[in-house]
Amino acid sequence: MDDSSRLARYANWFNVGHNNFEFVIDFGQHHAGEESPLVHTRIVLSPAYAKVLGELLTESLLTYEQTFGDIPDVEGEDRKC
Repeated sequence: MDDSSRLARYANWFNVGHNNFEFVIDFGQHHAGEESPLVHTRIVLSPAYAKVLGELLTESLLTYEQTFGDIPDVEGEDRKC
């Protein structure tokens, strides 16, 4: 990975949509008191790769929790991503 592709963005807001051909995942930041999130990244995937991403996230979360303990649930308004 070269330096130009190492840009990292923090996200605490997500939106997922789909149609017959693709999944669209928007990532953004939402802060208390703000009306709407600042969306900074959109990723478009085929359904097959969306499934791979879901499986990879599930595996990674299980490994994380085995190593560091349970991840607390997000509650309240923050959950409405």
